[in-house]
Order: sequence, then structure tokens, then C-alpha cells
Amino acid sequence: MSSPLSYISSYTVQTYDIDKRRRMTVAALVKQMQEAAMQNVIEMKVSVWDMEAQRISWVLLRKKLHINRLPMNGEPIKIYTCPTGFDRVFTFRDYKIYDGSGDMIAHSSSSWLLLDTYTRRMSKIPPHILEFEKSMPPAEECLPRPDVKIPTIEQVDIENKFRVGWHDLDFNGHLNNVFYLQWMLETVPDETINEGTLNAFDIQYKVEGHWKDLIVSETQQVDEKTFLHRLRPHIGGKVLAVGRSSWK
Repeated sequence: MSSPLSYISSYTVQTYDIDKRRRMTVAALVKQMQEAAMQNVIEMKVSVWDMEAQRISWVLLRKKLHINRLPMNGEPIKIYTCPTGFDRVFTFRDYKIYDGSGDMIAHSSSSWLLLDTYTRRMSKIPPHILEFEKSMPPAEECLPRPDVKIPTIEQVDIENKFRVGWHDLDFNGHLNNVFYLQWMLETVPDETINEGTLNAFDIQYKVEGHWKDLIVSETQQVDEKTFLHRLRPHIGGKVLAVGRSSWK
């Protein structure tokens, strides 16, 4: 992408990133994508720490991930990320992952908003952030924005429970968003997760998870390769996230 706001991170897949097939796990790949985005906003001086005095912070709302293939142990990859636009209170960011041959092996579009850290309500995008729009890549270079509603689960075929541990928290003190995706994927059938390959994952974040919360991950199997997901508190409360996964 032709944008001065872009950030590229080089990474080599480590042994702690891989599954038994020596492929990088989806969770490990998403962590590296998040790290690239974090370094990008630090470079742009709009990280959560840069905006502390303004009482605003970034919140991830939606992430749509497509995987052509997962990189292997020891394989070098490049992770490209860039902010790609605004729409009222929403902001957008793309990620593209390339292998050593320059082939794009995965990509993801995401949507965010700014949260007032005192009132816990949506905040308007400040003028100094809106100024970045003139340096963002043209629309034809950007990924399609996630805009299709994720269907609601109608029946629960598989479920699992997770307790939010201290090491599951991010720097805001909330459940790290990678665990939302990871815990959803834990409830697909054994054969699918052992022998299949995740092709696409679409997740919508709704509510923050907190330390020691007991969370239920529920999955409905739509067909042989498609699953709907939901994370909810064990007792009462609002749904934390919904998702849809496709496998090959």
C-alpha cells in the first residue's frame, strides 16, 4: 500500500507459535498482527498512552480474517498494517501478511472506535487524528470493510467454560481480545481443529471480559465447514462476542 502511515514488521515463526503440524497457530498469527498495529500507533503518537491525558482509548469492534495458508516453523513473514479510513465514530485498519516470496498468505480488515475512559461511552474522533485521513491509502488499495451482520446462534452444539486468568489480561486490565478468538476456536469439533485449516474468521466484540470472570464459549455447527460462535458470562450479563468460522 502506498501510504506514509504504513508499518511493516518482520517476524520468524518460533517453536512456541506452532501446533503439532508445525504450522503457526491462528492465535499466534493474530498476536503478531496486533503487535504490528501497536507499534504503528506508537509511531504515529496515537497509542493509548499518548491519549491518556485526553481520557480516550482504542477499542476493537470487529475483525475479519482470511487465511490462504498458515506459515510454518522457522518461516520468515512480513506483517503489513495501516489505518485505512474513518466513518463517523468508527476507524478502520487493514493487515496483510506476506511470505518470503512476496505472496500474501493472510489478510484482515478491522473496525475500531474511541472510548471515553471515564464515562465508558463512545468518543468523537479528535481533529488531530482525523488529519491522518489525507495520508491514508486510496480506497482501491484497501480491504473491504467488515459490514455483514454475523448470524445469531440458534442452538448450542458444543460448549466449554473458561476462567479469565491474570495472564489473560491486556495492558488495559481486560481480557485480551486474542483469547476471545482462541476460546471460540476451542469449541469446534475435534476432527475439525485437528485435521482442518481455518479459512476465515469473523468476530464482533461487544463487552469487555474481566479478571476471574467465568465465560462460556458456545458453538453451533451450521454445516460441515461452517460454525457460529458466542462468548457469554456463565451467569447473567451481556454477550461478550459473536463469531463465525469457515474451515477447509
